[in-house]
Amino acid sequence: MSALAELYDFTAPRLLRYVQSLTRNREDAEDAMQAAMVRVTLRPLSLAKADHPWPYFLKIVRNEALKLLRKKRATNSLSPETQISVIDDCPLDRQEANARIREAIEKLPPAQAEVVVLKIWEGMTFLEIAEVLGESPNTAASRYRYALEKLTHLLQPMANEAAHA
Repeated sequence: MSALAELYDFTAPRLLRYVQSLTRNREDAEDAMQAAMVRVTLRPLSLAKADHPWPYFLKIVRNEALKLLRKKRATNSLSPETQISVIDDCPLDRQEANARIREAIEKLPPAQAEVVVLKIWEGMTFLEIAEVLGESPNTAASRYRYALEKLTHLLQPMANEAAHA
């Protein structure tokens, strides 16, 4: 198996989740991922020489997604295939809880949704997120804080249901 195929197999689910937070559409996310892989194929040393390869790769994917969005100027939703993990002992049906979380994330501004995905599901620091976004760590942290406030408000009914179940 080629190194590029291994890179794709290893990163595809994580990249798809991240890019969908930007594009709000699975097909566009897949297109952005493919374009990023082509960029890496054409200049593999740029990734190999990066001080922090994962944030650098995410930045490549992000740039491709933003290029695609500029071309399309369309607003779509996250597709139902996006998998978002919830707490295992949640009394709500897992599928229903995932759907509610997806809906809540869809209601966030894309810049906030992007930071949430990078922080929670990618486990990145605000410094790493800032590197991907080309913003300051304080900006990333602020977007995250505002997103969590909105998500808390949006998901409060689900928390109340879980508490009373």
